[in-house]
Amino acid sequence: MADTLALFASIGLSEQKAKETMKNEALSSALKEAISQARCVRGASGVDKAMGTLLYNMASRLKDTKRLTFLSDNIAQRKICTELQLAAALDFVKSHPQDPLNQKEFEDTCGVGLVVTPEQVEDAVESVIKKHKDQLLKERYHFNMGLLMGEARAALKWADGKIIKNEVDMQVLHLIGPKTEADLEKKAKPQKAKVAVNEGKVKKEEVAVNGEVTTGEGKSLMEQLRGEALKFHKPGENYKTEGYVVTPNTMNLLKNHLEISGGQIRTRFPPEPNGILHIGHAKAINFNFGYAKANNGICFLRYDDTNPEKEEEKYFTAIKDMVEWLGYKPYTVTHASDNFQKLYELALELIRRGHAYVCHQKGEELKGYNVPPSPWRDRPMEESLVLFERMKRGLFAEGEATLRMKMVMEDGKMDPVAYRIKYTPHHRTGNEWCIYPTYDYTHCLCDSIENISHSLCTKEFQARRSSYYWLCNALDVYCPVQWEFGRLNLTYTVVSKRKIIKLVETGVVRDWDDPRLFTLTALRRRGFPPEAINNFCARVGVTVSQTTTEPHLLESCVRDVLNCTAPRAMAVLEPLKVTISNHPENSKSEVQVPDFPADDDKGSHTVPFTKTIFIEQSDFREVLEKGYKRLTPEQPVGLRHAGYVISVQKVIKNAQGAVVELEVTCSSSDTAEKPKAFIHWVSQPLVCEVRLYERLFLHKHPEDPSEVPNGFLSDINPNSLQVISSALVDTSVRGAKVFDKFQFERVGYFSLDPDSTTDKFVFNRTLTLKEDPGKI
Repeated sequence: MADTLALFASIGLSEQKAKETMKNEALSSALKEAISQARCVRGASGVDKAMGTLLYNMASRLKDTKRLTFLSDNIAQRKICTELQLAAALDFVKSHPQDPLNQKEFEDTCGVGLVVTPEQVEDAVESVIKKHKDQLLKERYHFNMGLLMGEARAALKWADGKIIKNEVDMQVLHLIGPKTEADLEKKAKPQKAKVAVNEGKVKKEEVAVNGEVTTGEGKSLMEQLRGEALKFHKPGENYKTEGYVVTPNTMNLLKNHLEISGGQIRTRFPPEPNGILHIGHAKAINFNFGYAKANNGICFLRYDDTNPEKEEEKYFTAIKDMVEWLGYKPYTVTHASDNFQKLYELALELIRRGHAYVCHQKGEELKGYNVPPSPWRDRPMEESLVLFERMKRGLFAEGEATLRMKMVMEDGKMDPVAYRIKYTPHHRTGNEWCIYPTYDYTHCLCDSIENISHSLCTKEFQARRSSYYWLCNALDVYCPVQWEFGRLNLTYTVVSKRKIIKLVETGVVRDWDDPRLFTLTALRRRGFPPEAINNFCARVGVTVSQTTTEPHLLESCVRDVLNCTAPRAMAVLEPLKVTISNHPENSKSEVQVPDFPADDDKGSHTVPFTKTIFIEQSDFREVLEKGYKRLTPEQPVGLRHAGYVISVQKVIKNAQGAVVELEVTCSSSDTAEKPKAFIHWVSQPLVCEVRLYERLFLHKHPEDPSEVPNGFLSDINPNSLQVISSALVDTSVRGAKVFDKFQFERVGYFSLDPDSTTDKFVFNRTLTLKEDPGKI
């Protein structure tokens, strides 16, 4: 240990830095090797502090350690003398993963031997200052000097930055003289222009399609995904990605991949067709399809249909519907089962190469992480080939044999299963196969077959990244790059397929599309617009970390969209009959109601106004209370859009003492005193059913035993659904189609449910309006 400490100190590392370095075993080993190599070139005393700093920086940043000797030699020979050259050298070796390296090309790329003279620095700085002379004279020392530095450095790539800075300082001083008191004053920040009220409204009403526009702060999804492109590898440059394994054949495989893909970004969305997509999948859809779209690429919709026991046709249809509902069109629709024959042939090749074997351990033995080693791991390759063929021919019972791969996953799981036996007909291939590949085997190979450039998946698959690369390389096939992003989770809900099935089976919800769930079909049924869901994904952002978000952020996105897309109508949920005594018996007039009160250009509709109207029961009180602004026997109220003010003349009650009707008089709002409030109403309305939804669960985390000890089924909100069977809505909705959305004035946003018939409409409340909680 003392020897290592002394070795590191000999190249200029402080004692503390040397000790910190020794704690990092990989770095410590690499640095010792680099110093040893440099001493071979320059002798024990020939490695000075400047060279030592370069060796340390190289050892700490180099990913491919097989290049350590090469770079150490070039540093020791003083071919690499600056940080700028070192950065270029590291980029060069990263871009050239295969031997042999071309020394001349390396030296040209790294500026080896290039000498920048003081005259060249002086000329370059003089040219830059001349370009900005007028602005410099005007702004003096308030001018952005970094701009001069940047342009001068761009002109002299290999020049020493300190020398350039000194030259810039000297020439600026010569041009404008020393700093004055005015130069030392802080530059005043320009005042932000005030946005006109109308402009603010327009911005608020912008609606995003596929994340292209956001309604709140921050970048749109497309902008974020174009930004992600800068972090990801370019097609064909997979080897530049950290952790990517390069084999002797990698560059040939990448060349072939580029010939097939044309250098286009290719992604895929690979759901299992054994359940309905949920809000978390919306992020995956937006990320996969959106990343391809943002970068002029293509995205496949691939069904991972390798488990015939759980797959149903309705799930295939629903998944495609939801992808298209969110506004994305797959480049093509594929199935893992399209490749069953190819995958089988690759499995045979894996066995021949000694990387897979047939095992007879039982399923129970293979569960968990402390699985005992298989006694069949070293069985002869020929024997495994015969047994695998017998598996294919149906000569083993289910669970009696599996094909396992000889590798250890990142989470410590040893020899994952590649094939298992299932005597269940497949929805596409029928009884042709009785052996089915697993996710760990299928996923990366289907990505390879489809020449996917970026395999984007959620964070939990990070533990499978090494097995992904291992399998492609073990078979010597093209290997895509796997990138992970964080899952999107919401509070007050469950999205597990097993738990949703339990909710359906126990009658808590009706089906996968029950509007209280957060499956995509449920959100569509409830009335959530797809644009709002895409905007929500944009607001959450393209994050690597897992995010758990409260529903109100999603609801805010929904309101933003519906506020400018859902036409207004009037509906009364708990009707109170009102007879206008001074209105002629059979008279009927038409009242013009704007579809969007803030924008007359968006059109209007008419509703009838007769002697009998209906208002909300809550809009009338017999006794006037402090702060109550609506109708009472002492207080008149205005009728929205009608141009009338009504005053109570008589309150009619039933035998139980409940108010059942009001007799009122009306007067024109032009002549009457302005009322304190205006309420909505209906006349000659349609009778409809209205379903009011609240959160399905009482606690934020219904699956957390510390919050809900008795399990999620014990956490059901008994008031999550209220059905009003005889609500009244104005006739403007008569031509509505399923999923059409409306804002019922003063009540909330509603969507027409598929249960609707020609005789009776059914409306689901999407959300309440954002009303001032103090307003009564």
